[in-house]
Order: sequence, then structure tokens, then C-alpha cells
Amino acid sequence: QMQAEDAAPADDSQTWWQVWGHVSLGMMASIPLVLPMLWGQHDFWPAWVQFALATPVQFGLGWHFYKAGWAALKDRSGNMDQLVALGTTAAWGMSVWLWWTHAPDQSGAHAGMAGMSHDQPQLYFESAAVVITLVLLGKALEARAKRQTTLAIRALQSLRPNTVRRMGPQGEVEVPVAQVVVGDVLVVRPGERIPVDGVVTEGNSHVDEAMLTGEPLPVTKSEGDKVTGGAINAEGRLLMRATAVGAQTMLAQIIRRVVEAQASKAPIQRVVDKVSGVFVPVVLLVAVITALGWWAYGAPAEQALIRAVAVLVIACPCALGLATPAAIMAGTGAAARAGILIKDPQALELAHRVTVVAFDKTGTLTIGRPTLTDLHVCTSNVAWSRDALLSVAAALQAGSEHPLAQAVINAAGRDVPASQDLQAVAGRGIKGAVMLDGQATEWALGSSRWMAELVGAMAVAPWQAWLDTQHGQGATVSWLMQFDASGQWQVMAGLAFGDEIKPGAAQALATLHQRGIRTVMISGDNQGAAEAVGRLLGIGQVIAEVLPNDKADQVRRLQQGEKGQRVIVAMVGDGLNDAPALAAADVGMAMANPHGSTDVALHAAGITLMRGDPLLVSAALDISRRTTHKIYQNLFWAFGYNVLGIPLAALGGLNPMVAGAAMAFSSVSVVSNALLLSRWRAR
Repeated sequence: QMQAEDAAPADDSQTWWQVWGHVSLGMMASIPLVLPMLWGQHDFWPAWVQFALATPVQFGLGWHFYKAGWAALKDRSGNMDQLVALGTTAAWGMSVWLWWTHAPDQSGAHAGMAGMSHDQPQLYFESAAVVITLVLLGKALEARAKRQTTLAIRALQSLRPNTVRRMGPQGEVEVPVAQVVVGDVLVVRPGERIPVDGVVTEGNSHVDEAMLTGEPLPVTKSEGDKVTGGAINAEGRLLMRATAVGAQTMLAQIIRRVVEAQASKAPIQRVVDKVSGVFVPVVLLVAVITALGWWAYGAPAEQALIRAVAVLVIACPCALGLATPAAIMAGTGAAARAGILIKDPQALELAHRVTVVAFDKTGTLTIGRPTLTDLHVCTSNVAWSRDALLSVAAALQAGSEHPLAQAVINAAGRDVPASQDLQAVAGRGIKGAVMLDGQATEWALGSSRWMAELVGAMAVAPWQAWLDTQHGQGATVSWLMQFDASGQWQVMAGLAFGDEIKPGAAQALATLHQRGIRTVMISGDNQGAAEAVGRLLGIGQVIAEVLPNDKADQVRRLQQGEKGQRVIVAMVGDGLNDAPALAAADVGMAMANPHGSTDVALHAAGITLMRGDPLLVSAALDISRRTTHKIYQNLFWAFGYNVLGIPLAALGGLNPMVAGAAMAFSSVSVVSNALLLSRWRAR
């Protein structure tokens, strides 16, 4: 049993404080430095206050960038960490140098030491603090997405009971589930979760296997039938023989698949890192050439050095640090207002490139609960109309919480006759007396197997065509029977149950098709039910009867593409059985709805659709496209300011005041451009 748990991390790799605490401290130091600048008060704070606020951020919170930058330097490569370390150090160092070398005021006191001079030079402490804080914010968002994996695994592990009742020479003995071995006979009482995979040796019951198939209908289980760990036993007591324990169970395999899928995701190579690989050595080269050039031109060594440092200050990626986080936060905020919760920035950046969307069926494209789709009257007695038979069926189901019972009661939609002596027959159905016109008549409602036992195997022959049609559509059929005066059971009606398609599903699929996106259904339901839904919605490819582990494999096959070209695939699902596929997909979208969504699915996916509306799928792809465009626009403007400012600084054309104004303007333009996303509305 412990082997299965080894597949998942035992604890979060980072605590909340390690991730968000650093960002919070950075904001506490940066906001006081930035706010006065918004009002044009660049010298609002004395130099010593700016120094005191910025220095802990620079060398405390920013220590990571020095380490990562040094590691990249040893690998002879450039990245964003180096750019942050170089730019912020130059900004901090130049500010300190200007502060301490500033001319004394008229009283003769050293302005830097007094810290209160009104003619203090333009300092760059706020640029250093803000850049480090913003980059830390981006890393915190990524770390939050990674922690979703751990939450998903814990939710899966919670489906495993801690103890189980094992049959032994002394009867039932409660033992830890970790002590169960293959061959043990276990007792599963009504309402309990099945502890491990096995085979029923005694008893009849219904078992909720939604975790495997995603289907809401409990499955009848009797002697010889297989059961899976994590499923919920309904009304009957079962004895089962364990056939797989620990890491060999289906639940453990699902856990392992989720972990593997998350770990196999290759992180997106940030555009900033790509450009930084060229930008960093170019900036350093320009700074060296600037110093040597001014010195050779005859400028004092001190002035030549100041020009070189000015180049590094101008290259300080303040706008670059804002470019991606500002667009992502604006985009995620706009998406959240539309009911789309984006937890993983990587999913947001990838979604616009999706060319294939794979859907689960139940709870995603359909409502996720059975409804009565047809009632076929099987008697020629005119006294038994469709409505009358439906009332009798509802009377038998009164008080039951079985999904099919609720479907009958909802279809009846009015007061039903009184019933008495109701008796549930495990794995078969229910029977009892129904009061009609003051007389009690015995009725039964149950499965085809029970109907064959009570009436005879050939009883269904007159209605075989209707039954075949319903099975072809994937419907579940129950039979209503009456115990007549001759002492025989007679079939009175056949009831077909199916899952209704969601109102917005057809429009959602049509919208995706208009955008050139291919749609696929990957369902654990039977072939007939899946193909029926696929035909109604115009889905190009239907893959049915797929177990959870195989769903992830199907997603990987889709990613390979028809011609061997890598395809970006989104997976939309709502159940535990969808978790491996959601994790394996490039973009996982978990649909929250009141009838089937699970915490496991919500944690395994990078995007959560807060309403059970399939139209949100295309909306999520749209906000991803718009956000990504804003990121590229911001990066263009941010690098543009740097590319323009660096040669001006090298040529001595930018004094500190102009440089500070240019950097502030670049940051404002980047933020303003990102905020335009707030106007986005889901269509």
C-alpha cells in the first residue's frame, strides 16, 4: 500500500510563506517607494529612507537572482535572472554612489548623510525594489500552479479508506488497509468505499463507479463481478476477495498517472529568457565599450565609469518585469469575471495555440444526471395510460435517493399514489404495494435481469425492437411489473433513462469548429451512448469505454498528431476519472458543476470553468489569445525602450532625471496596455 503513496509528494515543496511571504515583503517595501512617483514627487523620501527600504529587497529577497544568474554564467548562457541581477545591482549601486557623492548643501552638511536635502539627485532605489518584487510575483504564480499537483494527489488518496473489515477464523476483524494482501476476503457494508480491487464472492448491491467511468448510474454487482477500490457500495452488504492491493490497484495507477503527467510537462521557455540570452551579453559589451570609449575620448575615468553604469541602469528591466505579470494578472482578472479561473500561467499562455479539444461526456457535454427519456407502455389495457404508469413508478421510488428513482420522481412532477411495504432487492430493484382507488396492488420496478427472473426470459420479445433502439442510444432500461389477480407478474411498461445534453453544448462545439479547432470525445461510457451524443453535437471523433489510465494515453496520441506533428491539446472534464487526462493535456480545463465535478479534477487542471457551461471553453481560448498578444506587445515596448535608451545613455545623451522619466513612462505604458484586457467580455 505504501508504494502507491510514494508516487505522490508527501508535503508541499514550499510553504505559503516561502512563496507569497517574499512577495508580500517586497510589496511592503516597494509600494512606499513607488506611490510618491505617481504624483511626480521623485524626491519625496529622503535618500536614507529609500536605501533602508530597497536594500533588504535587493540583497535579501533578490539573493535568488544572484545565485541563478551565477549558475547560468557558469553554463555560459544568459537568462532573465542575470538581467534582473545586473540591472537592479546597477540601479542600487549607482543610487548609493550618487547619494554619497552628492554636493553638500549650503550649511556644509553632507546631503547624503543628513538624508534630508531637497536637492538630492535622482535615485533608482525604487526601480531595483520594484523589478525584484514583480519577478518574484511571477515566480509565485508559477509555484501556486505546481502545488495544484499535490492537492490533486491528496484528494485521490482520500478516496482510500484507512481501515477495512477482513474475514478471519474469528469473524470480521478491523485491520489497516495496508495489511490487506491478495486473496483476503473483505466485508464492505452499505455506504462504505471499496478498499481495494477485487471480485465479489457473496451479496448483491449497486456500486457507484463514477470515479472510473464518470457515469452517475450505479452498477449492479453480484457474485463474480469485479469491483474497484475507491468506488462506493450502495445498499447491499458485499463480501469480496482482494485481487490487487497497494500500487497495483486502479486508484494507485490513477495517482501515478497524474503525477507522471504533471512531471512530464515541459515548461514553456519564456520569451524573456530567450531574448535575455542575447540581450545580457550585448548590454555588458555596450557598457564596457562605453567606459573604454569615453576614457579614450579623454573623459575622466570617473565620468567614463558613470556612463557605463548608466547603460546598465537603463537596461534595468523594470518594464520587462512588468510586461508578463501585468498582462497575466489583467487577463486572469477578466477571465475570473466571466467564470474562468486560471490557476496556471502556463495554461493561459498555451491555450491560444490549442488545435484539438477533447471532451469528456458526462457532466461536461451532458447534464451529468439521468433523466427519463422514454416510457413505453407494454399493455393493451386502456386503464393504464402513460401518466398512470408513471405515477405508479414514482410511488415505488418515493423516498429513494437512487439516481434513477430521482429521475422518475422528477418526471412525474406531481402528487403520486401512496405506497406501503416497500422492499429494496439488492442489485435488482424495488417492489411494494401501491394504493389505487382504495385498493393495494403489488408492483415491482427493476432491471432486465430481474424482469427475466420474475416474468421469464422470453417476456421481452414483443418489445425487443424498442429495447434495441434504447440500447443503441446508450440508455439504461428498467421494467415496471404488476402482480395480477392470476398470481403472475406481468410487464406493464419499459422505462428508458439517459443523460440530457447541456443547453449550450451544441453552440459551444459549433463555435470551436468555426475557429478551425477539431473536437474529440473521450468517454468511459458505453459506445452507443457516446456515439449518440457525438452525432447530435457533430463531434468528429468519439472514443468510448475508456478507463482513466487510458484517457491519458488517448490524450498523448492526440498530441502526436495525424502526421506526426506535435499538436496542442486541451482536455475538458469534470470527474475523478478525468484527472490523468487533464494532467496529461497541454491545457486541462475542469468544469465545475453541481452534479459531478470533483476536487481531484479541479486540482489537476490548470483552468477551472466555474459554471457548467461548455461555451466557456471557447471563451477561455479567446482570453488566452488576447492575453498572449498583450504579453508580446508589452515585451516589444519594454525592449524598445531599452534598445532606444541604451545607445543614448552610452553617448551621454541621458542624464539621470531623463533616464528616470523614461523608465517610469515605459512602465506606465506597459501597465496601461495590459489593463486594456479588463474590457474583454466572454461571448
